[in-house]
Amino acid sequence: MERICSGGLVYDCFSSFSQVPWLFHGCFTRKGGVSEGPYEGLNTGLNTGDSAQAVSVNRKAILDESGGGELVVLSQVHGKGVHVHTGTGVDSVEADALVTDRPGAMLTILTADCQAVVLVDPVKRVVANAHAGWRGSVEGVLPETVSVMENRFGCCPSDLLAGIGPSLGPCCAEFVHYKKELPRSFCTHRVGFNHFDFWAISRDQLCNTGLKAKNITAAQVCTQCDDEHYFSYRRSHTTGRMATVIGIK
Repeated sequence: MERICSGGLVYDCFSSFSQVPWLFHGCFTRKGGVSEGPYEGLNTGLNTGDSAQAVSVNRKAILDESGGGELVVLSQVHGKGVHVHTGTGVDSVEADALVTDRPGAMLTILTADCQAVVLVDPVKRVVANAHAGWRGSVEGVLPETVSVMENRFGCCPSDLLAGIGPSLGPCCAEFVHYKKELPRSFCTHRVGFNHFDFWAISRDQLCNTGLKAKNITAAQVCTQCDDEHYFSYRRSHTTGRMATVIGIK
């Protein structure tokens, strides 16, 4: 990934996406912003206990950096619902993935250990952003997102590029009750006794929908391990949320 420092903000971009000139995307770290206390830095989560005014300032900084017209933010519920964005901001819509072909709409997923998985179709000019926590992975939010891109926009999965953002790594993704919480198929990616590699799980799910393995990139950065750059719910519980953004310029 390529790290960008701009106006006090620090975010990472997938090098494989650089071939798409009309695209903006970024996995924003907690660096920058005006939030204080356990939310210190660029907290973008409204329901964390942080000041709404601070979150508004932080979100505006991200929007200004993206050059877009709006940040499109969902009410994330750890499911597999996919919202096709055709209008203005959708904070009240309960879903866990966004798809659009509208220029200026910056699709935004908020995380603090969960994966934000960005997708782009450079042929059809369609982008998507999915919130894939462990519950969303079990529900199948990534296959559902690809299916919406296919059925609604005529995308071909083999054309898609995907990026799996910083998130809980196999070093820290411990599931003591995995036999009850996770399907047996996930056990092929069990690490040691009760840790799981969800980066590999997401890669497999995307490949099973028709994406080419060479078109999928994972940041492979664990948010729990790096408290300087990332919020982590597992590490701190009371904490902020990072924003991962993708959109058509």
